[in-house]
Amino acid sequence: MSVQSTEDFFGHPSGLKTLFFTEMWERMSYYGMRMLLVLFMTATLQEEGLGLTVASAAAIYGLYTGSVYFMGLPGGWIADRLIGGQKAVWYGGIIIMIGHIILAIPSDYSFLIGLIFVVLGTGLLKPNIGAMVGQLYSDKDIRRDSGYAIYYMGINIGSVIGYGACGYLMENQGWHWAFGAAAIGMAIGLVQYKITTPNLNGIGAKPVYPLSKKAQKLSWTIIYGFLATVVLVTYLILQDMLTIVPVTIAQYVAVVFSAIFVIYYATIYFFSSLSVVEKKKLVALLIICVASACFWSGFEQAGSSMNLFTRDYTDRIVGSFEIPTGWFQSLNSFFIVLLSPFFAALWINLGKKLVSPSYGIKCAVGLIIMASGFIVMFFAAQHAASGMKVAPYWLVATYFLHTVGELCLSPVALSAVSKLSPKRFAGQMMGIFVLTYSIGNIISGLLAGNYDPNNVSQIPALYIQISLFSMGIGLIILLLGFKSRFWENLSEDEESTNIQNASTNNA
Repeated sequence: MSVQSTEDFFGHPSGLKTLFFTEMWERMSYYGMRMLLVLFMTATLQEEGLGLTVASAAAIYGLYTGSVYFMGLPGGWIADRLIGGQKAVWYGGIIIMIGHIILAIPSDYSFLIGLIFVVLGTGLLKPNIGAMVGQLYSDKDIRRDSGYAIYYMGINIGSVIGYGACGYLMENQGWHWAFGAAAIGMAIGLVQYKITTPNLNGIGAKPVYPLSKKAQKLSWTIIYGFLATVVLVTYLILQDMLTIVPVTIAQYVAVVFSAIFVIYYATIYFFSSLSVVEKKKLVALLIICVASACFWSGFEQAGSSMNLFTRDYTDRIVGSFEIPTGWFQSLNSFFIVLLSPFFAALWINLGKKLVSPSYGIKCAVGLIIMASGFIVMFFAAQHAASGMKVAPYWLVATYFLHTVGELCLSPVALSAVSKLSPKRFAGQMMGIFVLTYSIGNIISGLLAGNYDPNNVSQIPALYIQISLFSMGIGLIILLLGFKSRFWENLSEDEESTNIQNASTNNA
């Protein structure tokens, strides 16, 4: 594998331009479609929706978003062991586009089938395109962090485009026009990816750790068996031969994902011959994982209960123009673009002043700030319960606080995984950490199921419960963060010195 040297994209390898625009259009399709889901599922049959209850729709939403993250684990493995990152991104994008096309077809069968395609395709594309960004740079290239910042900007630009285009079409042309727009966005991304693939200079062209031919054959057999099982189960559901209750399924899946996390984490901790230092760092990382799962369980209300609140109880009329419901979700991306430079400078300046909060403290602060956003929603819901439409600035304030919380927690947590994980388990620990996204998203869907649009008086209780729970966990993690700060910065040499000093003192 060679590292691309041509620089024609803001001083970065030209391959970054390929990945930037591919990810931008993929995120346009993903967020544009995701914004529609709960609204489409809860719309009445007369409105050409599915007419589902909020509980069922929110559970399906949580299962969908949680599965997208979970499928990134096998998706990354397939690229690393079988087909390489380039093919994974290409085929993943095609599968995503097919899923959106299916969703755009008005049919009783299209919704479930389309979602499955998008989940499988995103599982292939999302982890591998991010990995290839890192492969554009050598280990000593100081531009790596800047490259990821530019790449992250592409994600947010794509999400703004998706919310804008799909939100407008949903309000003015209909659901399936909006789903179709997501398909077009992914198609544009695929065309430019194919045309500019040579910019990657061979990066991701082949699997990093290829399996033997025998192992490859076995792996493909398992993959085909899994896909056949998905097809069979889908057929049984669509033919009413298999009845599923979304809320119950979501509850079981949340338990299964949590069990997988605990068992895998415990296995590495207890049975991997780790040093004392490595074990202490894993304990510190566990605190951050708990913070991450709790954070996303609240933050992801944006696409479910907050989306419904925007539709049902927010005054969206400005002059003669009605703001599309989905446009409010773009506030998160807008604030990220606006605030990211500030937070990058904040951590650097604190470090210069020798004030460097631990990972745990930063994550706890992020969780508490996110929870404060739901205090705002609590008061907004009380206004709605009194029979008034709520002014848009309540939602603007909430999304602002949620974004500040995200910038405190999300990049910090990813950095913590790379620093605190045992080096020989770095990839697996990142996979385990991704499970916290899945767990958080599914729990978010279950919580959103308590939103009852026909009983507005109960909505304030939903938001204050989320706020108090998140704030309580945040305070606990904040206290633990002061203890874990020493462990996070502990090195093997320091641990040896501590042991020697203890032995001397005991003597």
